[in-house]
Amino acid sequence: MSRIILIPDSFKGTLSSLQICQIMREEILRQDPTSEVIAIPVADGGEGTVEAFLTALGGEKKAKTVCGPHFTPVPSFWGKLPDGTAVIEMAAAAGLPLVGEDKHVETATTFGVGELLRDALESGCRRILLGLGGSATNDLGCGAACALGARFFKADGTSFVPTGGTLCEIDSMDLSSLLPSLSGAEITVMCDIDNPLYGEEGAAFVFAPQKGADPAMVRRLDEGLRHGAAVIRRDVGVSVDRLPGGGAAGGMGAGMSAFLGAKLCPGIAAVLDTVHFDSLLRGAQMVYTGEGRIDSQSLRGKVVIGVARRAKKAHVPVTVLVGSIGEGYEDAYEEGVSGIFSINRQPMDFSQSRFHSEENLRRTMRDLLLYQKALAACR
Repeated sequence: MSRIILIPDSFKGTLSSLQICQIMREEILRQDPTSEVIAIPVADGGEGTVEAFLTALGGEKKAKTVCGPHFTPVPSFWGKLPDGTAVIEMAAAAGLPLVGEDKHVETATTFGVGELLRDALESGCRRILLGLGGSATNDLGCGAACALGARFFKADGTSFVPTGGTLCEIDSMDLSSLLPSLSGAEITVMCDIDNPLYGEEGAAFVFAPQKGADPAMVRRLDEGLRHGAAVIRRDVGVSVDRLPGGGAAGGMGAGMSAFLGAKLCPGIAAVLDTVHFDSLLRGAQMVYTGEGRIDSQSLRGKVVIGVARRAKKAHVPVTVLVGSIGEGYEDAYEEGVSGIFSINRQPMDFSQSRFHSEENLRRTMRDLLLYQKALAACR
């Protein structure tokens, strides 16, 4: 019996990681019903992260009504894995899907994310995976910190909940009233970008326009993040100015590091550790992974390369299926990838090919399995 591991990223705009796993599994079992197929759906920290972990490992979904991005109640949730680990996706409380076209990034808050964190801690969870992605906010994570007991003060001594547009009003901050259970908690922030907190590559300039900010607002938001970082340096004693990933989710990466002592790491690294991927590799004959497009950007800690690096150490081959192949993909072979195959069977614009993704993936997977089966028979 062969052990085969499926761990693909989603093909953005076409197939989810779970759908890809299902198609791959069906084709593998069609060729060899005795195969042991281990499917691990992957999410990058954004929408779908909780569902992906629960599908892969089991556990339960916890419902919780929290403060939404516009300070109004919204139904939300987090996941509790069998080992007691909590999985939270910030998009479930402060994401763009919750605001629709009503985008007001200057006044949006992450307060509800803090409420989810508090609920997980009060439920006894001491290990928390927090996924950052798809945020509607630019508040440096101050809202979440407030929900957990942090206090921010204006020059006149009044406390308030800072948002992106009021970060410059922070005169001082006090973390002494943070929830006591935070001191014994291990918080890992899943972050798939390495943008710094501010500047031309920072949270405001790169991501705020898609959250409704015009050029003037982008500059104001950037100034707020700079000011917030300066107050953190003075009052907390840490520097988050150039922290890789600090600009994730409107600066929440930097905020969670400074306020909660959270560790930022690539999303795939957190996934692989949580599912005990290294142990699953023992005795595996093949790993199938993939993403919508593989190119030079894929080498910056994304799913395919994260998987390949672990599999290479275990001497397990890795087959990659993608929608398209771009410049710089060749370097993936140095990282442990054994073969890269596009599922598109003929030249076609994405606007058309996206409607054939399921069929193309199924056919490509079937062809690959038949080829690998014939190759094995000749050995």
